Amino acid sequence: MTKLSDRLFLLRKERHLTQGDAAKGMGVPFSTYRRYEKREREPDASTLVRMADFYQVTLDYLVGRSEKRS
Repeated sequence: MTKLSDRLFLLRKERHLTQGDAAKGMGVPFSTYRRYEKREREPDASTLVRMADFYQVTLDYLVGRSEKRS
């Protein structure tokens, strides 16, 4: 999921968050979130939903299926 890691990085930087801030906001461990951004791990469906909710974007945008954020 290359698009996912790119989108996570972009959305986090737009909000001036650290990886730790983003991880805490999503309720995932820091090391896990870091691995999502580095393409070392893929989130399960419920985590994808939490990510989309946290960044206030659609799942399709988050995973690269759409360019529309909402």
